[in-house]
Amino acid sequence: MNRNSQIIRTSWIGIVANVFLAGFKAAVGLLANSVAIVMDAVNNLSDALSSVITIVGTKLSQRPADRKHPFGHGRIEYFSAIIIAVIVLSAGVTSLFESAKKILNPTQPEYTHTTLIVIAVAIIVKLVLGRYVKIKGVQLNSDALIASGSDALFDAIITLTTLVSAGVMLLWGISLDGILGVLISIVIIKAGIEMLSSPVNELLGTSIPVELTNQIKKEVSEFEGVHGVYDLILHNYGPDMKIGSLHINVYDTMSAYEIHGLTRKITMQMFARHGIILTVGIYAIATGDNKRAELQTKVLQALHSRKDIVQVHGFYYSEKENTISVDVVPDIAVHDEKALVSQLISDIQPLVPGVHLDIIVDHNYSE
Repeated sequence: MNRNSQIIRTSWIGIVANVFLAGFKAAVGLLANSVAIVMDAVNNLSDALSSVITIVGTKLSQRPADRKHPFGHGRIEYFSAIIIAVIVLSAGVTSLFESAKKILNPTQPEYTHTTLIVIAVAIIVKLVLGRYVKIKGVQLNSDALIASGSDALFDAIITLTTLVSAGVMLLWGISLDGILGVLISIVIIKAGIEMLSSPVNELLGTSIPVELTNQIKKEVSEFEGVHGVYDLILHNYGPDMKIGSLHINVYDTMSAYEIHGLTRKITMQMFARHGIILTVGIYAIATGDNKRAELQTKVLQALHSRKDIVQVHGFYYSEKENTISVDVVPDIAVHDEKALVSQLISDIQPLVPGVHLDIIVDHNYSE
């Protein structure tokens, strides 16, 4: 079963569980003549909406690429997660206002044995369902499933506070509905904001996970002929679609045919192992006993010795134009890049007299 099929299957389990719970509450509510329990049953039907949104979003994300969307529709999953997170936030805000009203205008809730049994069953079902859906969401890297599972868990927590409040009311005659409701509402609102941040960050363009960055660089570095990996950039177009680029160092003695073969092997492996459509750029390392190698050594050593530079790569010397260009990645503490470039050229130019020097400030997007 592929990823999307598992997401849909898990969502259907959520729908069935919520419908079952709604039917159970409705039946008990009608038999006990309790409007509150019947209304809670209706609430469970609305909870199934999160699973429906997840299914619809997953189905839409499977649509193939077209002219307007050449990278596919995978990002629709993030919109599904955003909608569910907004639902959770709305529930938290509504609960906060209702709980505040109970503190300002306290009422004496009435609890029966039937009510307590329904509450206990709801807690067990929601806890099991929420935990299962959230775990599957983490396994399948689905923000929508994670949000849907969290929604069910928060319902269980809210219901648990009702049970605790009922126990306190029956034992000591003290109503804690409003106070516990406010506390739980704040927790839900905070969690809703956190749930919202993940898919929003994915849409805005978040940084690459450190583990994936290190793994890609390690794998590419292991190819024969690769002597450095730089400038890794990845764009996320859904959990199953990543497009990116990187540069590798190779010796200037490699032929274009050999480089072609090397880059093809790298791109094929990255797609097979990580689902990444990768473009590989080339930096040539000067070798042998010549002016190009001599200039390379002088410039790189000078730049590497500076504390405000964390990485140097892309050295290139054009004999025809008598120019040198080199990329540097400054320390994060450096804010005035123009001043840095001016200072670097001033310090290094004496090492390469008569040669035009270009220093390009690069940025590390993967670390």
